[in-house]
Amino acid sequence: MSKHNEVLYGLYNDEEILLDAIRHANEKGLDISEVYTPFPVHGLDDCLGLSESRLHIAGFVYGILGTMTAFGVMTWVFTREWPIIFGGKPYFSAPAFIPITFELTVLFACVGMVITFYTICGMGPGITNPVLDDRITDDKFCIAFNVDGASSDTVNGLKSFFKESGAEEINSKTI
Repeated sequence: MSKHNEVLYGLYNDEEILLDAIRHANEKGLDISEVYTPFPVHGLDDCLGLSESRLHIAGFVYGILGTMTAFGVMTWVFTREWPIIFGGKPYFSAPAFIPITFELTVLFACVGMVITFYTICGMGPGITNPVLDDRITDDKFCIAFNVDGASSDTVNGLKSFFKESGAEEINSKTI
């Protein structure tokens, strides 16, 4: 059984107005549920108090895994399993391993990052995420508040906040 939440959200036309609205909400002590933007907005993480993502650590681990896999397999193949001297090279020739090692490093890092990103964001196959407004992915900026079980005074206070902060539209939706 899925849980439904009532969300009150305001749509903005400009990212600067959105950032000012977030600062205003922080000053008032409002608990912002989510902010949606059609493109990355510089300074948004700082305004929301979000810490830096640790996704780059996962990318580094995947890259090291690719490097070790490539170098390890080529070392095993060319020194133990099929040691063939060709072109005057010795069995273990690290400079000859560099191009394939680089390619597998990039491949492991890319595939691992895509899988990790989709898993963290809940965007796997068969998952449908609710959409507040289709224009959020096009040209509108959005601040959303969870008003599930909130009093009418709280909802009215949030609506007045949206009007004060320059929201073009104020809508409510159950997701």
